[in-house]
Amino acid sequence: MSKQYNVVIVDDEFLARKLLQDYVSKVSNLNLVGSCSSAMEAAEVLKEHVVDILFLDIQMPDITGLEFVRTLSYRPDIIFTTAYSEYAIDAFDLGVADYLLKPFDFPRFYQAISKVIDAHEPKVEPESLAEQKDTVSKASDFIMVKADYKLYKINYEDLLFIEGQHEYVTFHTPQRRITALFALKDLEGLLPSDQFIRVHKSFIVSFKNIQDLDKSDVTVAGQKIPVGASYRDNLLQKLQVG
Repeated sequence: MSKQYNVVIVDDEFLARKLLQDYVSKVSNLNLVGSCSSAMEAAEVLKEHVVDILFLDIQMPDITGLEFVRTLSYRPDIIFTTAYSEYAIDAFDLGVADYLLKPFDFPRFYQAISKVIDAHEPKVEPESLAEQKDTVSKASDFIMVKADYKLYKINYEDLLFIEGQHEYVTFHTPQRRITALFALKDLEGLLPSDQFIRVHKSFIVSFKNIQDLDKSDVTVAGQKIPVGASYRDNLLQKLQVG
């Protein structure tokens, strides 16, 4: 996945927009150009930007997502995000790319995005497929992450924490987030144990960036991260506190 794809989110619910904004930020080649509470607001964004992917709720005031799609002379790839399954047939009759039923998690979101992007990317010859797999390799003070058909260098000192989501991991740094198809448990053996520690089944954090610890969370770079019961004693021992 090499090029940047402009994305617009349309949903009248603030929390739904916020969740999608977070998901979009995890995929390095998605560029959010608009987050709209109505189809009318989205129509103005579409006039100002070339939009590649439109995340669109169906049940909205004034005009539904289905009705809005029918008004578009130029259609981006449409991914409907809705709590209602009964509109699926009408949606796919419009040629939409995918239909996400709320609540959906990041892996389902990433599956929809991958389907859209793969349709636009050059096809890889079968003998080259092995070279396109996401990989992580380490050096003395950094790791190299191969994802989205790119190679990223992440210095240990910049790596705040790693978040696992089923078969995906997201590397969080102050500058960006990088998502790769990789297992969190496999990273434990790659990262230096004197700099990083697993605190939850879904999180590995940087020692030096831990700001505080309470009964159930650690704070890393201002973000609360849960501490699993089975990991707490090891964390306390490493931090050398009672």
